[in-house]
Amino acid sequence: MILRHIDKHMRKINWSNLSWVIVLLSALVVSGCAGTKKKEAMLENMTAEEMYIYAQESMSRKNWLTAVERLRNLEAKYPYGKYAEQAQLDTVYSYYKNRETGLAISAADRFIRLHPTHDSVDYVYYLKGLASYEEDKTVFGRLSGQDDLSDRDASLTSKAMEAFKEVYTLFPDSRYAPDARARAKYLLNALARHEIAVANYYYTRNAYVAVVNRAKGILENYSSTSSVEQALALLTFSYQNMGLADLSADTRRILELNYPNSTFLSESAEDVVFTNWYSAAAKKENKSGQRVKGWFSSLVDRFRD
Repeated sequence: MILRHIDKHMRKINWSNLSWVIVLLSALVVSGCAGTKKKEAMLENMTAEEMYIYAQESMSRKNWLTAVERLRNLEAKYPYGKYAEQAQLDTVYSYYKNRETGLAISAADRFIRLHPTHDSVDYVYYLKGLASYEEDKTVFGRLSGQDDLSDRDASLTSKAMEAFKEVYTLFPDSRYAPDARARAKYLLNALARHEIAVANYYYTRNAYVAVVNRAKGILENYSSTSSVEQALALLTFSYQNMGLADLSADTRRILELNYPNSTFLSESAEDVVFTNWYSAAAKKENKSGQRVKGWFSSLVDRFRD
């Protein structure tokens, strides 16, 4: 019964029209193959300079995927020389602009490994820092437009900071050095506030030993940041709750000496520590944070120089 039903409908098909469709599809396939062969022949006859210009056309149109393909074709055919090196450099940039941050970081590491003395290696370190930062953006940050790094994976923030540090330490005269230094400072503050957030979490769960360890780490590793005040406050109250009155008093004296107007010195300081300190710290960082956010979103366009 089912076979008779199918056979009935098959007889209604206009097979002459279907044959035209088959002919058309076959023509498209042949045309596509001919186009591919024509493209391969064109690339085969191109010089390195012509292939680079060909890739630059895609970059100028912001067609980053096509640009990467053309740059890789150039490097495959001409693996040595100035155009190959420039293709590797432009590949890092194209991956970054296309938001393929993991590939951008890998391409940057490859360039640095192959060309440690290249004139533009400082720029590649700089791009690597930018890509590491972009890799660290949270979904919440993308949706809300916020740029507070304290709630993110600290390891990625550390990688970005280290890349920026390498710019101004290895290349102090680089045009990117001042910018990289400012970014590294901002990220250092973000890492310190991340540690404060973790310490505060432990405090609310009465894990005072963990609080003390985190706070001491902040004093040792982030002594130049604004988080030192909060770290001293958390130490003061943690020692107090642990029954270590002498240590609590000593820490409080250090807090008072360095921050005589600190709100953490008031009678209700413990309440301040757990409710207002974080918003106050974020607000304090906000001015520089907004400026740096603009820097991160507006990479210097090297190709217009």
